[in-house]
Amino acid sequence: MGPRAKTDTDKDLRQEIIDAAREIFVAEGYDHLSMRRVAEKIGYSPTAIYLHFRDKTELLREVCEEAFIKLGDAIASARRTGKDPLDVMKKGLFAYIHFGVANPHHYEVAFISPKDKIFRSDESSYEGSAGQRAFEMLSSSVTDCIAAGIFRPGDVAKISQTIWASIHGITSLLIMHEKFPFVEREALIDSVVETTVGGLTA
Repeated sequence: MGPRAKTDTDKDLRQEIIDAAREIFVAEGYDHLSMRRVAEKIGYSPTAIYLHFRDKTELLREVCEEAFIKLGDAIASARRTGKDPLDVMKKGLFAYIHFGVANPHHYEVAFISPKDKIFRSDESSYEGSAGQRAFEMLSSSVTDCIAAGIFRPGDVAKISQTIWASIHGITSLLIMHEKFPFVEREALIDSVVETTVGGLTA
């Protein structure tokens, strides 16, 4: 069966391309990802892929941005159920971890794969990105917790990055080391969040 011809009814082609690129990249790495491989995976001609993306660098940028957008949406939705500044923060942290574990391909592309080996410095900008917006939700929670007297006063950026380092650690471990004899997953996640936040309380 040859490549499918692009038609006006293929409205989801762009997303199909992104999904295929993410799967190839995570499973086989940057060197094995090519526009031709993506085209073969979804059954289209390479020409159809180039109509949507200039090259694989542009395609990978889109994969990363999509991952941050999905993560940000999950965090924002969870935060809306919080009852006070500390609860809002915890809900966001739990959402972050659960998103990563439930979406390992998204998480690996966004947070584990080394971006400096994929993009030039001028091709991957933090400013104005979905990743920045996601991190700013954490910084906002830290600011609110300090203002409410829940956290000890301190440098918001340092506290936020400390929290992120902790939850990124448990998320990455659960994704990358599935065969390790972890204790019950939710109990471990709860312990990490409570220990991290507890160390910052006033």
